[in-house]
Order: sequence, then C-alpha cells, then structure tokens
Amino acid sequence: MRSAKLLKRKPLVGFGIAAVVVAFDLWTKKFASENFAGNPVQVIGDFFGFTYVENTGGAFSLFPNGGEIIGVAAIVVTGIVIGAMFRPRAQLEMVALGLVLGGAIGNLVDRFARGERLLDGPVIDWIILWEIPTFNIADSAVTIAVILLLFHTWRTR
Repeated sequence: MRSAKLLKRKPLVGFGIAAVVVAFDLWTKKFASENFAGNPVQVIGDFFGFTYVENTGGAFSLFPNGGEIIGVAAIVVTGIVIGAMFRPRAQLEMVALGLVLGGAIGNLVDRFARGERLLDGPVIDWIILWEIPTFNIADSAVTIAVILLLFHTWRTR
C-alpha cells in the first residue's frame, strides 16, 4: 500500500518542479525584455551579465533557425518525460525529470506564443556567462537535470 501511495505522489514532485521552472522562466524572460532590450548590463566585466537576445535556434544558440524542428522535438521530449514520471523512480530522478519538463515547456511557450507560425517563435535568452552562448532559466534547468542524472547514474553504479 505504501509503495502505491509513493508512486502517486512522486510525479507531483516532478510536476511541481516543472511548474516552478516554467513560471520563473516566463517571469524572467518578461523582465529581461522590459529591462535589458537595448540595454545590456555587465555585472562582472565580460564574465557575467544580462542582455536580451531572441534565439531562433536551440539551447545555448545551437542550430540557428531550427526553431520549428526543435519545437517538435521539445513536444516529443515533453511526452516522453511525462510518461517517465509515472514509472517508479528515485527522488533525484524525479527532480531531474521535473527540471527537463519545465525547461522544455518554458521554451515551448516562447516558440508557440512569439512566432508567426505554430512553433517558429524565437526564445528569449538573457543570461551572459563567460564564453557560453546567452541562455535562459529553461536552458539552465535542462542543464542542471543532465548533471543530476549523470550524478545519480554514477552514484548508483
């Protein structure tokens, strides 16, 4: 009985994390568009700052102008992640899946809401960090999820 309750509750952790990531991602993108468009801010020299960039490609500016294909891939990933969340998982895996789901949905909202066609909208990127291409909270969430999953895999081997 206890394991059945855990199986029902664990996806809520992932969905809760996803909801927080999406909300924070959308809020920060709105903030960036209102405050950094045409007015980038360097916090620590060329190492760290904020700007406003419209990214028609993938995470960290990969695959420029590939937005529609990336949007379809994000929809597929979203479905796979949601399905995976309903299988027995360690808590760390559920956290990582929630981060992936939130990141995918956060950028999908831009692709859907900001374009002329269904999934061709540019994603707002606004964080400048060293030599890394400009990115956003959704990109960060997916990156953190990958690190968590690698750590979990290493720890459980």
